[in-house]
Amino acid sequence: MIEPTRVFALRHGQTAWNVDQRIQGQLDVPLDATGHWQAQQLARALGEEELAALYSSDLQRTRDTALPLARSSTLAVATEVALRERSFGSFEGLTYAEVEALHPKEARRWRQRDPGFGPGGGETLLDFNARSMAVLGRIAAQHPGQAIAVFTHGGVLDCLYRAAVGLALDAPRTWQLGNASVNRLLFTGDGFVVVGWSDRNHLEVPGALYATAAPA
Repeated sequence: MIEPTRVFALRHGQTAWNVDQRIQGQLDVPLDATGHWQAQQLARALGEEELAALYSSDLQRTRDTALPLARSSTLAVATEVALRERSFGSFEGLTYAEVEALHPKEARRWRQRDPGFGPGGGETLLDFNARSMAVLGRIAAQHPGQAIAVFTHGGVLDCLYRAAVGLALDAPRTWQLGNASVNRLLFTGDGFVVVGWSDRNHLEVPGALYATAAPA
C-alpha cells in the first residue's frame, strides 16, 4: 500500500488587484504590503512541519509568498508553470464590474460556471481543471509518505477542492479561497482527500489588515 502524501495547498498572499476586484489571471501582479505580511505569517504557521519540498507557480505573487518559508526551512522553491491561475484572456486586467459592462453575455456564462466557456483567448474551465489536477497529482505522487507545500492560485485551489470532495465544476461555490489560508489534504493513488480547509488562524492578529478576495 502506498503511503499518502500530506499536502499543504496554499493560495498566494494579497495583491492590490485582489483588493480592487480586478482579474489577474496569468498577469504577473506583485504582492502588496499585506500580502508580504501574510507570507511571513504563513511561514511561521508551517515552520514546525517536516516538509520535503516546496512547489510554486512561476508568477511572482506565489513565488514571493513561498520565499519566507523557503528561507526558514532551507528548501528551494520548485516552480511549475502549470500551477498558474487560469488564463482569462480578454477579461484579464478588468474589474468584475467592467467585465459585466463590456462583456455581458460572456460574463453570464462565466458566472454560471459553464465548463466549456473560455474568455476570448483564455482557457475553458474544462481545460483549466485538467491542467490543474494533472500537475497537482503529478507533484503529490512524487512524495509518498512525505509532506509538501504547494503555493498556487484561487482557481487552482477551487479545482482541487471540487476534485477532492466530488463536486461538479459548475456547482455553486460555498467554500472559502482566502489569501494565504492553509488547506490540508492527503493524496493517495486514488486522488485527494480534504483534511482541513481555509485555516486562517495564523492571520487572526489584532489590528492586522486582511482581505478575502475572489480567486484570480
